[in-house]
Amino acid sequence: MVLVEVEPEDVILREGEHESDFETDSNPESDAVSSDDDDDFSPTDETLYERLAALKDIVPPQTRSKLSKGVSQTKAWTWWSLQSVGNVAWWVSTSALLVGLPLALAIEDETRVVQQEREMQMQSQGQQQLLGGGQQGQSGVLPPGF
Repeated sequence: MVLVEVEPEDVILREGEHESDFETDSNPESDAVSSDDDDDFSPTDETLYERLAALKDIVPPQTRSKLSKGVSQTKAWTWWSLQSVGNVAWWVSTSALLVGLPLALAIEDETRVVQQEREMQMQSQGQQQLLGGGQQGQSGVLPPGF
């Protein structure tokens, strides 16, 4: 059996500490009951939320407020970043559709016209060779420079 000595509250509290800094939700009557429950404790039955909620009694209020502020700032920054990326993606995609698509279609049309002109030119050269090929009298292929 363990002997417990009760000390007055003014001895327990140090300078600058307040009673509210150490308050918990438990009362002494439930501690006696919970000591019997400690024998039945199984970590697998405890959820992650219950474990995080139990940290409220362990982590000081100043640290909790700093953590909460940090998480809120991170959440706000992440939201702003995602929104900015979405806006940039919108600007790029609409610009590409309004400028790039007509430009690509014009370039494709121009290459089609140039290709048709080449085909017409080759057809006319082929017709000239067929009609005037016997009159020129070229014999074979000449090496370069002659």
